[in-house]
Amino acid sequence: MKVSTARQRAVNKALTALLPQAPYSDTEKIRALAGDRKLRALPPSIAVWLATVAHVRHEHSDYDDLLAEGYDRDAARFFVVDRINDVLTGWRATRLLDAEKDEGDMGVGVFDNRSG
Repeated sequence: MKVSTARQRAVNKALTALLPQAPYSDTEKIRALAGDRKLRALPPSIAVWLATVAHVRHEHSDYDDLLAEGYDRDAARFFVVDRINDVLTGWRATRLLDAEKDEGDMGVGVFDNRSG
């Protein structure tokens, strides 16, 4: 199924609203992740949020290294929350990751295309 132009515009708008200062190289990767078929059924703002968290977790934190060291997904995610929020803050994000909430309840694990 091809992503509609209306969907692309909605994702672009949600991305700009969430991450007004994010680097282009990161927003392009997040935009691609948000367009993945696994997230297409979600509202654009939620798809962008989930794609953003997954991208920052894997590209800007030690998450994958922690998994390689033997930490389970929940423990590794716990240890990288502050780093994720640091990156989001640097990008002037309008939302941060809540360390107190269970990510499984938020569906963040829905789009984790890597091993963890």
